[in-house]
Amino acid sequence: MTSHFSHQRQLPGYRALRKGRVSCPGMAYLLTSVTRNRRPVFSEFSVACAAARCFNDRLLLRDSCMLAWVLMPDHAHWLIQLGESDDLSSLVNRLKSASSRMAGKICSAGGRLWMPGFHDSGIRSEKALMAAARYIVANPLRAGLVNRVGDYPFWDVMWL
Repeated sequence: MTSHFSHQRQLPGYRALRKGRVSCPGMAYLLTSVTRNRRPVFSEFSVACAAARCFNDRLLLRDSCMLAWVLMPDHAHWLIQLGESDDLSSLVNRLKSASSRMAGKICSAGGRLWMPGFHDSGIRSEKALMAAARYIVANPLRAGLVNRVGDYPFWDVMWL
């Protein structure tokens, strides 16, 4: 009964994430998704490698462009320029599904890997785009996982 109640309490927040979401082709978005119960599934190197391979996969991205990404132990950030063929939800669902399948081949994640939904923020200027990319790349530093950005293996940015 308690778990059913807490699931019901989470639904309005999940719905609020989708409320007012607009997918504009050609626009860049900073996207964040967390693992179920914030489990640090990607702390295991081989699991993180398997999931990270999906983030630059042209078949998954279709005509969207991955500008930057980081895979943290319990969440991921993506900076994506949206193409014409997808809305944000379809693209993120494809990335999450593929990374779940790949990670699941390495470990038993025990059901769904990612929480439903995601957070998105539209990037409206070149300055904001560079700030978002720096934010993504520096995430492992801020989390205390490494002392230098280059020491963390699970990130990429197209400007390097």
